[in-house]
Amino acid sequence: MNNEKTILVIDDASLVRLYYRATLEQAGFKVEEALNGLEALEKLLTTRVDLLVVDVNMPHMDGFRFLDVLRRKEPPLGSIPALITSTENRQADFDAARTAGANFYLVKPIDRALLVEFAAMFCGIPA
Repeated sequence: MNNEKTILVIDDASLVRLYYRATLEQAGFKVEEALNGLEALEKLLTTRVDLLVVDVNMPHMDGFRFLDVLRRKEPPLGSIPALITSTENRQADFDAARTAGANFYLVKPIDRALLVEFAAMFCGIPA
């Protein structure tokens, strides 16, 4: 798949970022990385992104706060699709993700095929 779509992976865990990068690049996506929400907001000022993959629990600015801030921005920034990822699997977490502006919530660990499927869907790539 050569689609030239860019995905910003926002996660403080280097192994998780490596896993997502390897999976998404193998599927033909370009991958950028940020360690937390603050770094992601800075990166979005200079980098065009088609999808965000956002961890919930991060230092400095967690995923919910990041999305809440981002959704207040004008399009195109405020309308970038976002997948929230977390090890938490409670209804309260799903609700918080929806309130923050997530398009979908995936519980870790995330299967490679599922990650690629959601990335393609949110980037508008036909199956």
